[in-house]
Amino acid sequence: MYFEWMSRPVDEERPVELRAAILQYLIEHGITDLSLRPLAKAVGSSPRALLYHFDSKENLVISVLADMRQQQGALFAQIRTKTLAEACGEMWKILSSPNFEPQVRLFFELYGIALRQPLLYKEFLASAVDDWLEFTVKQLREDGYQRREAMLVATTVLAGFRGFLLDLCATQDRLRVNRAVSAWLQTLDTIVPTSKA
Repeated sequence: MYFEWMSRPVDEERPVELRAAILQYLIEHGITDLSLRPLAKAVGSSPRALLYHFDSKENLVISVLADMRQQQGALFAQIRTKTLAEACGEMWKILSSPNFEPQVRLFFELYGIALRQPLLYKEFLASAVDDWLEFTVKQLREDGYQRREAMLVATTVLAGFRGFLLDLCATQDRLRVNRAVSAWLQTLDTIVPTSKA
């Protein structure tokens, strides 16, 4: 394989290409029983090459899911609405769509594993919360919220999304969950009524 010959120049674009193929594999096969050999074969690489680029199986998974979250963040950043509730409503339409469900399930699978091995997945656990909090806080700050109040609202939003998504993945009761989300959205713009400067 190309990567097994260290005398050849390193292809800097290869890890980017690999992550896209790896993400698709993880969506189809999950993480719990992940083995590098079948993964490498599926993405046209080798276990040695994957370890060369990602250092470990755990780092490989974390790197791929970090890319997935960045892509989601970029997608959400394009949402333009008048209120927080409207923005969250648009985000819910994306996250709860059947096409998006495999990514949501993959995230929750890794989250569960990370909670059982917090030292090994310390950075993932932190970023899985902090990245989304900061993304939401940034949007709220631009809308005039003070940082402390923006963090309160962002925490409520994050907890709401993850709870509803976990329920939807577990039960597939889309009608019930969507009704609950609609009720929740109606409360968001009144969480901190005096929050704006």
